[in-house]
Amino acid sequence: MARSQQIVQHLPFLRRYARALTGSQSSGDAAVRSVLEAVIQDQNVIGASGQERVGLYRLFHVIWTAGESATKRRVAKAPGRAAISSKLATLGVVPREALLLTMMEGFSPEETATILNCNVQDVVELVDAAMTELRAPVPAQILIIEDEPVISLDLSQLVTEMGHSVMAVARTRAEAVEAVRDARPALILADVQLADDSSGIDAVADILEKFDVPTVFITAFPERLLTGDRAEPAYLITKPFVPQNVKTVVGHVLSMAEEAEAA
Repeated sequence: MARSQQIVQHLPFLRRYARALTGSQSSGDAAVRSVLEAVIQDQNVIGASGQERVGLYRLFHVIWTAGESATKRRVAKAPGRAAISSKLATLGVVPREALLLTMMEGFSPEETATILNCNVQDVVELVDAAMTELRAPVPAQILIIEDEPVISLDLSQLVTEMGHSVMAVARTRAEAVEAVRDARPALILADVQLADDSSGIDAVADILEKFDVPTVFITAFPERLLTGDRAEPAYLITKPFVPQNVKTVVGHVLSMAEEAEAA
């Protein structure tokens, strides 16, 4: 496979990470475009052949840290938030980055250390700090839109294990809209394809006409929603999912929403 093809195959997942980290499709995709522009000028900017995936994520962090978004990632820790070493704080590295890289993107601690320009022990410290933060959440009401009973049961259990509660489980677009008739969820977990052949994306679009709610989509085909060519979700989990990945993304999204409300 040509090196250009190897680079292209990693871009959808870099978009997933960038969107999750920034909380926005537009911001995440813009950062990935900057990465791609740099690579087009010089493919060596991502390092040796065979290391394209790590090199792309590392370049993303270099570009993102140097841009306006750097101010957002150096936000002062809220009271009670897990502390990290002064060295890492000075570097501007935050626990959430290490957590998403290891849990959502599946990088090893060694690869994550390369991406974040720190050492492996730093990564361990960052992930521990992030996990401590996720274990002490503000309880939230979560709406689950999922037509498969076993999966909806698994998601419900994961949500309650995190200290949150399930507002409702909807199997169709109509049920999802009805579930929020009188109350606003703090977060939506939505499958893309629903029982009556309706779309979870359309169900969420209906809900967003009434409430501004962060949404995590769960799909077996994430590449279809990571093209960067149209309006697409900011948060995606690949099906079949790993329970800890769901907890990581849910905790991250709720923390992002909490920070946005406090700002």
